[in-house]
Amino acid sequence: MNYIVSASTDAGSVKTSNQDSLNVKTLALNGETMVFAIICDGMGGLEKGEVASASMVKAFCNWVLHRLPVLYVNGMNGTQLQEEWFRLIAEYNEKIKIYGKKSAINMGTTVTAMLLTGRYYYLVNVGDSRAYEIQSDIKVLTRDHTVVAREVEQGLLTPEQAEEDPRRSVLLQCIGASDVVYPDFFFGETRKDAVYMLCSDGFRHEITPEEIFGYFHPGRMLNEAVMKESETALIALNKQRQERDNISVITIRTF
Repeated sequence: MNYIVSASTDAGSVKTSNQDSLNVKTLALNGETMVFAIICDGMGGLEKGEVASASMVKAFCNWVLHRLPVLYVNGMNGTQLQEEWFRLIAEYNEKIKIYGKKSAINMGTTVTAMLLTGRYYYLVNVGDSRAYEIQSDIKVLTRDHTVVAREVEQGLLTPEQAEEDPRRSVLLQCIGASDVVYPDFFFGETRKDAVYMLCSDGFRHEITPEEIFGYFHPGRMLNEAVMKESETALIALNKQRQERDNISVITIRTF
């Protein structure tokens, strides 16, 4: 499997600082090419949300540098990834909480991290940043940890009502602000000629899945320049519609 990657982030129409953090990198391990991508949406007073999100991104990137090659050589599997990622998230939940208490600031971050290999993708998620798979249609691969998502699951709201609900960004858990975090872990087959997308919630509230598909479908996303143009266009559309949050997106095209 081969990949083209791109990423874009913007403070949005209202905020003066960008508390989102992200990273995407292509890796080569013993001749196999992989992609690791992560988006974290930070929150906290005095712009400390940026500290929370950046620390989580840095921790995962260090894991990719130091632990992933070891696991790969020893025959990596999803159970090992889940255990190590959950342990890393629990560790940083405590570290960010301690830092916040010392600074007398409530702070935290979401995380959505993805490893794409030639056979499988692996995903971990806490909060309401998302991952999508786009091929002949658009599919959400993660589950939001929000009040409205829970009420949709319970049949108390429709998905359409949830999108308009003023509580749509109220999280049930996030790293650094929860006593204990319960991440979700997902895996599936990596599709050829597909686009995998990670985004913060600020990227998706003011645009529709149909608009995302229109710009990000594999038939359009044929090179890095077009991928970047498509990301920039959707960010501009979000800002035109008065999105108040930071806006971040990563796209990965498989071929």
